[in-house]
Amino acid sequence: MTRYLVYTPPSPGHVFPLVPGLLALSARGHHVAVRTAPDLVATLREAGLDAAPIDPRIVAARRPSPGAATPDKPGDLMGLAPVERDDIASAIAQTRAQALLVDAITYGAATHAEASGLPWALTMPSVLPMPGRHIPPYGLGLVRRTDLAGRLRDRALWPLVERIFARSMLPGLNAVRAESGLRALRSPLDPLDRPDGVLVLTQEPLEYPRSDLPTHVEIVGAQVWDPPTEQPGWLDEPGDPWVLVTCSTDYQADEALARAAVEALRDEPVRVLLTLADAYDSATLPAASNVRVERFVPHAAVLPHAAVVVSTAGMGIVQKAMAFGVPVVAVPFGRDQPEIARRVQSAGLGVRLPVRRLTPDRLRDAVRAARAMSSQVRAVAATVDPAANALRFAEAAERLSTDVGRSSSSGPPVAPVV
Repeated sequence: MTRYLVYTPPSPGHVFPLVPGLLALSARGHHVAVRTAPDLVATLREAGLDAAPIDPRIVAARRPSPGAATPDKPGDLMGLAPVERDDIASAIAQTRAQALLVDAITYGAATHAEASGLPWALTMPSVLPMPGRHIPPYGLGLVRRTDLAGRLRDRALWPLVERIFARSMLPGLNAVRAESGLRALRSPLDPLDRPDGVLVLTQEPLEYPRSDLPTHVEIVGAQVWDPPTEQPGWLDEPGDPWVLVTCSTDYQADEALARAAVEALRDEPVRVLLTLADAYDSATLPAASNVRVERFVPHAAVLPHAAVVVSTAGMGIVQKAMAFGVPVVAVPFGRDQPEIARRVQSAGLGVRLPVRRLTPDRLRDAVRAARAMSSQVRAVAATVDPAANALRFAEAAERLSTDVGRSSSSGPPVAPVV
């Protein structure tokens, strides 16, 4: 048995995709301890995992008060790196961890994982931001091209993307690395080379086909999970098809999507479920008799009834929609969403509508176009095997434990707090 410590940011979109694989890892006889947001601890414990809260300062910084958008650039999070570093060090000591699974955007925790000497892997619940053959520069939402012009474009733009991220990330990250006794990074892509493994929780067609992945990077497949909940009775009531319109769980001032959706769909032969999350208290919406507004309804309860999903192109809802065979209208507002929206379009999983073009008329047309794609999206859903993906994740995590004997030969490993 290996004792795993899993360290995550306080975001359901980064925590919930891990649950199927972590439960599979636990079922294979390992102890899995998770550090996450305080309000997710009970949910994970009910699922069968050992969970405890991360430092409250991290929660306060990553989840500002309602009405304030969460940080969406890597550089915005570098101030948390020392707190994450000390927090994971304490968790390693408390859990007597022998192997570490660290979320890719917890930069301070990843720094300490590297310095700890323990086997460790990054977990990545989004598409892989790594160059490769015929892989367009990450984050720009560019079309994948395999011709000469595309290759030249990618060769020119990848260094530009690296320089942009380097300016915001590397000064703060390298300062924490120096305090931890680690060498400075020269590229913002270097962190993908440091761990023993990188576990990418996506799959084709959202993940572009790659022929040149490093051996430590594994595409383990989409992981889809929501907390068990009682299905609302109104979902089964007879009527027009449901359209799920969902704002970002991590608030990013996306009420404009909610307003446009109400105006676009209030005269359409559909019922609209609009989930607002942290925008619930601040959104002012037009009147519409076919729109039901909720703060949140678990997606697993809604998607079997949905004809279309309209979202900001968060990876969690996009992968859930793919798994349930529901086409997506992707309206990206920021973060990794422009990249994911492009993948949705390229994969034939739905329609991409840039936020600068968002109007009720265009959104109505996009929903109609997405509904026409239902059969091809269901065909993609048939390729998603949640049980196999969870097992693939568990097996990849187990491969880390080949170094546990070395790291624990002198007793339970307790990494120092720097």
